[in-house]
Amino acid sequence: MNKVLVLGAGGQIGTELVAALRAERGQENVWAADLRADALTAPCVALDATDASAVRALVEREGIREIYQLVAMLSATGEKMPDKAWALNMDTLFIVLDMAKEGLLDRVFWPSSIAAFGPTTPRLGTPQYTVMDPTTVYGVSKLSGELWCQYYRQKFGVDVRSLRYPGLISWKTPPGGGTTDYAIDIFHAARRDGRYTSFLGPETRLPMMHMEDAIRATLQLMAAPKESLTVQTSYNVAAVDFTPAELAAAIAKRMPGFAIDYAPDFRQAIANSWPQRIDDAEARRDWGWTPRYDLDALVDDMMAHI
Repeated sequence: MNKVLVLGAGGQIGTELVAALRAERGQENVWAADLRADALTAPCVALDATDASAVRALVEREGIREIYQLVAMLSATGEKMPDKAWALNMDTLFIVLDMAKEGLLDRVFWPSSIAAFGPTTPRLGTPQYTVMDPTTVYGVSKLSGELWCQYYRQKFGVDVRSLRYPGLISWKTPPGGGTTDYAIDIFHAARRDGRYTSFLGPETRLPMMHMEDAIRATLQLMAAPKESLTVQTSYNVAAVDFTPAELAAAIAKRMPGFAIDYAPDFRQAIANSWPQRIDDAEARRDWGWTPRYDLDALVDDMMAHI
């Protein structure tokens, strides 16, 4: 069985993806790498994903043939340091694509995001192929990365696969500086304080997904036969969409007395430029995608574990 490397293994997605891959392929076949390896379990390594020679050395030494490149600076954090966000998000992608082009890797996964869309994108039922005019450096890097993945696939035959993740919600790891993070913060605040102040307005509808659905979608896409995949940039994937007010109401049903306040900040403008509901017909057709978590199931699971 091919060995796998997860770059950014200590992050929100990486933590759960590593566990899922090891359950599927065996612990010894899945390497976890991050800047710090303190919280990782073996086989693991402290690794700077922008250090091309270090990444290459690990791949060659361990016979790794598949990489999940998850390293990125997210939307809200990226707006505070756009130059660093651009460099990190793009350099780490090129390092992996170039190794695949040279034949060192058989397959690559790289996550895109709904941030690749923009204010003139249709917001309801956002189709796979549409106007994309992102307004954040995170979104610009994701759209650019999608096109580079397509280029490497068409020009060099690289098997690179990608999903446009919506907001991801998990109780296992803390959020990483994204605009959709209110949907995780709200549960912690509910348990701790019985109330929450949202940095997005009450009617800000965004597409969301339970992390278990996101991990399952990732594994399904990577297991799909190459010839069945028709999208060469990044697949839309959808599960549920809601507003802060709707999420707060669902929590209040399970936790009477919970209250929410609203103090929109700079993240409101980012959210306003993103889709409200995604059309993922291509993912459903090409590799059988179907989500399992609706709003009630998502809230039940979060409340049970936080």
